[in-house]
Order: sequence, then structure tokens, then C-alpha cells
Amino acid sequence: MAQPDHPDPASDPSLLGHPHIRVDGLDKVRGGALYASDRRFPNRAHAALVTSAIPRGRVSGIATEAATALSGVLGIFTHRDFAGAIQPVKHLMAGGYANSSHLPLGSDRIAHAGQIVALVVAETVETAQAAAARVEVRYEPEAYAATLDAPGAEPVRLADLKEKHRDPRRGDADAALFAAPHRVSALYRTPVQHHNPMELFTTTCLWEGERLTVHEPTRYVGALQHGLAEQLGLDARNVRVVSGPIGGHFGAKLALSQHTALVALAARRLGRPVSLVPTRRQCFTIANYRPETRHEIHLGADRAGRFTALVHEADMAASRFDPFAMEGTDVTASLYACPAIRTEERAVRLDRNTPGPMRAPPEVPYLFALESAVDEMAGLLGLDPIELRRRNDTDTDPVSGKPFTTRPLLRCFEAGAEAFDWGRRRAGPERDGPWRVGLGCASAVRPVKISPAAMRVAIAPDGAVAVETAHHEIGNGVTTLLAMGAADWLGVPVASVTVRLGDTDLPPAGLSGGSSTTTSLMNALDQACRGLRERLAAAAAAEGGVLAGCDPAGVRLAGGALSAPDGRAVALGRAVAGVNPAGIETVAEFLPDGVGPESLAAVKAGHIALSAGGAALSWAFGAQFAEVRVHEETGEIRVARLTGAFAAGRVLNPLTARSQLTGGMIWGLGSALLEETVVDRGTYPNADLSEYLVATAADAPP
Repeated sequence: MAQPDHPDPASDPSLLGHPHIRVDGLDKVRGGALYASDRRFPNRAHAALVTSAIPRGRVSGIATEAATALSGVLGIFTHRDFAGAIQPVKHLMAGGYANSSHLPLGSDRIAHAGQIVALVVAETVETAQAAAARVEVRYEPEAYAATLDAPGAEPVRLADLKEKHRDPRRGDADAALFAAPHRVSALYRTPVQHHNPMELFTTTCLWEGERLTVHEPTRYVGALQHGLAEQLGLDARNVRVVSGPIGGHFGAKLALSQHTALVALAARRLGRPVSLVPTRRQCFTIANYRPETRHEIHLGADRAGRFTALVHEADMAASRFDPFAMEGTDVTASLYACPAIRTEERAVRLDRNTPGPMRAPPEVPYLFALESAVDEMAGLLGLDPIELRRRNDTDTDPVSGKPFTTRPLLRCFEAGAEAFDWGRRRAGPERDGPWRVGLGCASAVRPVKISPAAMRVAIAPDGAVAVETAHHEIGNGVTTLLAMGAADWLGVPVASVTVRLGDTDLPPAGLSGGSSTTTSLMNALDQACRGLRERLAAAAAAEGGVLAGCDPAGVRLAGGALSAPDGRAVALGRAVAGVNPAGIETVAEFLPDGVGPESLAAVKAGHIALSAGGAALSWAFGAQFAEVRVHEETGEIRVARLTGAFAAGRVLNPLTARSQLTGGMIWGLGSALLEETVVDRGTYPNADLSEYLVATAADAPP
């Protein structure tokens, strides 16, 4: 695949916009990166979970004698120990902090299979796991509903379940559909899918008096801090959460987890640090997942191929106890020009653990359904699928009437089609011996989000720069971006910049989600660096300053020196020492356009404060192309080629951006062809990486 064009470093001396290797890359490949469960603490004990074998009912008895007989077992905790010790907390997306509002070990009730029913703590990991296997739990099962069509499943309109939800509608879609000369009606389904990051959902808790420190991979340290404080009746200032590099989350590791309070209580009762590394199988039920969805699409078009009606009705699985459901018709209703639109989304409450976002949350299942229907319409009309999308392109949202800030979707299709050689596509599949070969395309879109964020930047007298914020390094390269930005804007080498992330002792930032990290943090960093430059320039130009008498507006910071318009220059460290011998620092609090200080206050309190603009829609666009081969005798599917063309805005580091885009394409391949969590009798029988299939390097085409 051709490399993207980059600015010429000779004509553009900045770092941003040019490829740069990850500043944390060597630590990762050498094993020097410390993940949460890598951290060692004196006298640390180890925990293991016992989880429910039934999807609904109650615990009628727990026998622990065989487990406690093992040497090294320190304690076995059940609802009899912790009932009432943990206070309820709402779901993060319902104004609370948790990935599930279900109370861990709050009672003898079983709400879903894989629910935590006991926590075992022992001197070693092996003893804890062996003891957990010996705990005998007796149940009184009850009737359950675990799939969309099961008896007892409870469909609820999202408009009735979520106060702010609105089903996008325009005109009379049913009448327009009836009158349309061309119609496509189809039912599409997507399965349950789990994130399966390499790093499991681990926790280590330790107490120092009344102060609790939690080491846990999370994509929102602030929500974990405030939620855990609320659960345990603590002052949030007495809870510190540290999340070092995260070994993948893809939407999981969302805020406050089910198991954290249990480990914290066990650590307090035992008077020593306690660490939990759950099994892969347990991670399927103690965390979130992408729920199964069902989409009924009705699409009408006139004889010229212009859409006249769109109906999109969707059902998605939800738990009994949380109002969370991933909604997506706001995207499908606004993607193409259409004068008559009706949507309705329903959550189906089931006896399962609460689902959650999975990259990218609504776009994957919802756009899969819409784009499939658009392709069906192209076949019905005898039109090239790209031409059909061209005829229905729009510069404004057909529902709200708002304009798009930019709309480069067709430019993505044009660039992708040329690179993919789309012109050789035929109306039907080609043949290559026993293989049928098809070429397909689809739109890729994502509404752009942004969040308030705070950032501390300090310059030491030796010219070293420190960048600190409570956001997270999830593996996408934000540490490198922040180092590049600080180096650019403060005129120092990247090697002189140290970046600290993922600690509630640092200035607060929002969650890692909504594809908002780079936009939010780089704006905060720019604001902080600009403040430091202005402060240094003013001090240097003042009477008695190191560049006294010059115009501070003309002072430049580059190459490790402060330079005046008249050619005088002074080393950065000397300029800093002239202001403060101990160094200088600033804390910038960035607010996106159109939001007030209450948004930053929300972030400081551990809540979500993502915004998506006001007067116009700000979306990112792309076009995906695939060459797929299907064996006509065996049905085997092989993806021979994938091509993507993306309008991603300003690319700050082409190296990491390219990894994000190709990684997303491989993720999409896995989602389409490999990944499926089976639901059988209310349980997930393939909850491991031998039967839950994820795309590997061998599966990834050129």
C-alpha cells in the first residue's frame, strides 16, 4: 500500500505532522513498561473470583470448608460479609460512575451468569485460584431470558428508557415508502462480541491509613476515583487511582468496575495490599461487551436513484438493571439525503451483564445494516454502489438541517476507488477457479467529540519539560503526541520531554472515549505552552531581563533558546532561571468552543463532558473497500485485499495514525467474519481465545 504524503521536513521544521516513533516503544518491547498487575508491593496478597453458574435465581448456600483447608488462604468473602458495605452507584452514562449499577456481593440474588459470588484471598495466586475452585455454591435457579426473542425478554423504547434520547424523524416515511417505485426491505443482525484486550481487568488496592490507592487499567481514572469513594463512603480526595499504560481497552475498562470495591474491602480487612487478576473467562461477565443487535431497514428510492424514504428500527440487548443501551440511528438517519425518515430504537432487557461501548460503539452495527441496504438498493437499480452514494450525498443533515463543517465523503470514495482499482468491478461476482470474487465498498463515518481537559506543563532550569494530565495511554500513542507537541511549542528536543498520564493526583481530564483524546489534550497542551512562552518572553524583554528592551511579541522559542528580533539569544534554561530559579510551570484548563465552565467542573467530578459542536455537524469520513473470495463448494471466505481512504483532519503523527487506521480495518475484518460470543442457556460457552476468534497477523490481507 502506498505511503501517505507527508510534509517535507526540510521545508517544515516542526515535529507535528511528521512520523515519529513512540517515545514509550523501547520500554514496551524490552518489558520495561509497568502495567497495573506488574507493580509489586510488600506483603501483597492475591485474590481470585468465584462466579455464578446460573443466569438468574439466588444463592442458597456456600460451602467454604474445602477451600479454607488449603494452607495460605487468608479469607473468603461473600454477600454475607459485604452486603451493605458497598453503596449503589449509577452507570457512568446515566450520570454515575460505574460500568454496571449492579451491586457486587450486595445480596444472595443472581442477576446474570458469571456474576461475582465470592472473593478468595490467599498468599499466592496459585493458592487463591485453587481455593476458588473448591468453593461450593448452591443455587435456586429461576426462569430467565438471555436472548432477544426469549420468553420474558422485555423490549423498551429508548425514548422511554433514556430521558435525552430522541428517535430521529422527518416527514411521513411510511407513506413515502409506500409510494416509492423502488424499495428494499431487509433484516440484519449482529452477534454479541467481546473486546478481549490482551491485558485483563486487573486491580491492586492498598491502604495507608484512610487513604486508598488503586492500581487498575481504566479509561477514566476520575470516574473510578469518585465512584469508588461513593461506594465506600470515602472522601474522593482520599482515593488515588493510578492507571499506567493500558494493554488495550477498545471501549472496555469503562470507569468503575464491579470488582474494585471488593478488592478494596478485602485489603482493608486483611490490612495488606490485595491484587486481583481475573481469568479470561471471567472477563466476559465482570466487564462490558458489544450487545447483539437486530435492524429492520426499509429504503425507498425514485427512478433516478435518489432516496425518498428511510425506516430504521433497531433492537439491542440490555441488562435488567441499567438504562444503558448503545444508540446509533442519529448517524444512519443523517448520513444520506432523504426527505422522509422514521427511526425507532428499543432496548431489550435481559438477564445478562450490562453491555457497553465497543470500538466504534454505534457505528459498527448500525452502519453495517444501513450500508448493506444501500448496496441492496444499488443492485436493484443496476447502479454502481459509489454512484448511488454520490446521488444521495448531502451537505446538510436531513433531520436537523444543520450543515456539515466539511463533507469529504465522496473524495474518500474517489481516492479509495483509484487505489483499489474499483473500475474493474463487474455487476456480479467474478470467478477464479472455484472461487467467486466480489468487490465491495462502504462509507465510514464518526461524529467528532471533544472534552474539557486540564494540563500541567513545567520547564526546569536545565530545560527539561514535564507534561502531566490525568488522561490515559491506551496504546494509541498519545504519550508520543504530547511529547512531540511540547517539543514543537517549547523549542526543545523530544528527548527533553517527560509525559506523565493516568493518575488522579494529576490535573483532571475526561475519559478515553468518543475518539476525543487527541483533540482535547492537544488543545490543552497548546494553551499551556502558549502561556509559558508568553511568560518567558515578557520576563526576558522586561528591564533587567536577559533580552531587555526587545519587543516580547517578537521573541521566539526554538532550538533550546529564546531569541530576540535583533539576533540576541539566550539558552532556555537561563531564561527560565531568570524567572524562577526552581523552574516555571502552568496549569491550563481547556474549554471547547460553546461549552461553559460547568463542563470542566463535571470532568473534575468524574463525569462525562463530551460535546459534539453546535451550529454544524463535525464528522470524520472514510471509504472502505474489500476484495472478498468465497469458495463455491466449501463456503470458505478469504479477504484478499482491504483499502481504506480517510479524511481524518490534521494528522499529527502519520506513523501512529496509520497504525490506528490499519488496526481499525483489521478490527472490522474480525468483527465481520470471526468474532461472535455464543449465548447458550444464559452463559457464554466460548469465553476464551481458543473459541472466540480474533483476527491475527495471518488473517490480515495486504
